[in-house]
Amino acid sequence: MSQIDHNIAVIGLGYVGLPLAVALAWTGHQVTGLDVDARKIDTLQRGASYIPDVPDDRVAPIIADGRFRPTTNPDALREVDAIFICVPTPFDAMRAPDLAFIRSAAESIVPRLRAGQLVVLQSTTYPGTTEEFVQPILERTGLKGGVDFDLAFVPERIDPGNKVYTVVNTPKVVGGLTERGTQRAAHILADLGAPVKIVSTPRAAEMTKLLENIFRSVNIALVNELALLSERMGIDIWEVIDAASTKPFGFMPFRPGAGVGGHCIPVDPYYLSWKAREYDFYTKFIELAAEVNQAMPFHTVNLVAEALSIANKALHGAHVLILGVAFKRDVDDARNSPAERVIELLLERGARVSYHDPYVPRFHVGGDVFHRPEESFESMPLTDEAVTAADCVLIVTGHTSIDYQSIAAKAKLIVDTCNVAPHQPNVVRLGAPS
Repeated sequence: MSQIDHNIAVIGLGYVGLPLAVALAWTGHQVTGLDVDARKIDTLQRGASYIPDVPDDRVAPIIADGRFRPTTNPDALREVDAIFICVPTPFDAMRAPDLAFIRSAAESIVPRLRAGQLVVLQSTTYPGTTEEFVQPILERTGLKGGVDFDLAFVPERIDPGNKVYTVVNTPKVVGGLTERGTQRAAHILADLGAPVKIVSTPRAAEMTKLLENIFRSVNIALVNELALLSERMGIDIWEVIDAASTKPFGFMPFRPGAGVGGHCIPVDPYYLSWKAREYDFYTKFIELAAEVNQAMPFHTVNLVAEALSIANKALHGAHVLILGVAFKRDVDDARNSPAERVIELLLERGARVSYHDPYVPRFHVGGDVFHRPEESFESMPLTDEAVTAADCVLIVTGHTSIDYQSIAAKAKLIVDTCNVAPHQPNVVRLGAPS
C-alpha cells in the first residue's frame, strides 16, 4: 500500500491546475497552489475565481479555512508530499514543442525536492517527456527517480465549459516510473471519485493523451474536408451529419468549422509528429489531418470574399463583424482560436474588422507571417446599429447567448461557419450549397 499524501502542491493555476487544486482541497487534502502570475494569486486569496468552470463559491470556503493556499513563493514546495505540474505546453513558430514552462516548473522544484516526494507531470506533451526531460532535471539534486522520489504522468482531461464531465467525475489515467509512484498518484486521484486506469509506463500515459486528441483532430479534418466537397456538390453537410447521427453504432458525429482551437487539438498532433521523426517515422495521416484543419481559416475568408463579391462588394475595404472569438461556444478560452487566423487574413486582404464575444473582452492578433503588425481588439456591443453597419457578419463561434434570428433579420450578409443562423437568402453557410 502506498503512503498517504495529504499535503499536495499544484504548479500552474490555469484551466487545468486550478480545477484540480480546488477539487483536491474539497476532498480534504491540504493544497498549495503555485503560480508566477501574482494577479491570479491575489484573486484566489480574495476567495474569487478567474475561471468560469470554478465558481467563486468553490474557492471562498477553502481559502477561508486554509485548505487551499495560493502563493507565488516556490519555497512552499518544501513542505508538500506530492507536486502536480500543470503548466502550458505550446509549440513554437515552426510547430516544434516548447517545453519552457515544464522546464521552469521542474527547475523550481530542484532546490526544494526532498526524498519521499511524488512529482506528477500533467501537462500534455510527447511520449518520453517525463523520463527524458523532467527526470534528469530533478535528478540533478542527487536524488534518483523511482528510488528516492517518485515520478508519474497523468493526462489532463479538462474540457472547458463541459457541465457534465469535470475534473471530479472524469476517469483518470496514471503511468509511473515504478509501481509505488503509480499507486501514490492513483491514490490521490481516486479521492476525486472517478475511476483510475493504470498503465505500465509514463510513456503509455503520455501517448494516451495524444491519441485522445489526435482522434478528434483526424475526425474533425475528415468532416472539414467533406464540408468543402459538399459545397462543390451542392450538398448540405450539416443535414448529412444529422442523418448519419441516427445510426446507433459505429458512428460519432463531428462538425466542421472555421478551424480548430484550444490548447490541445491544434498542438498535440505536432508534438507526436516531432517526436516520431526521432524514430525515422513520419506521421503522414496525422499531419495531413492537421493540414486540412489549418486550411479552414483560409477557406472561411474566401467564403467571405465570394459572398461579398456576389453582393457587388470587394473584401478590401469591407467591414466584417466577427461573432465569437473563443475557441468553442460558451467559454472564455480563446487559446489558438481559429478566429485569430481568420482576422489576420481578413486584415491582410484589406478588410476592416471588429468583433463581439460576450466571453472574451479583448483579443490579440498579429505579430506573425500572416499579419506582421500586432493588434488588440475590444469586443464591441452587439447593437442593431453594429449589425446593420457591417458589410458582412461572420460567425466563427456560435455562442448560444446570441440571438441569430434577430441578427439575420438585420444583417446585409452573414457567413455562418457553425450552422447557427437561420437558413435564408442572406446567409451563406460553410459546408452547404450557396
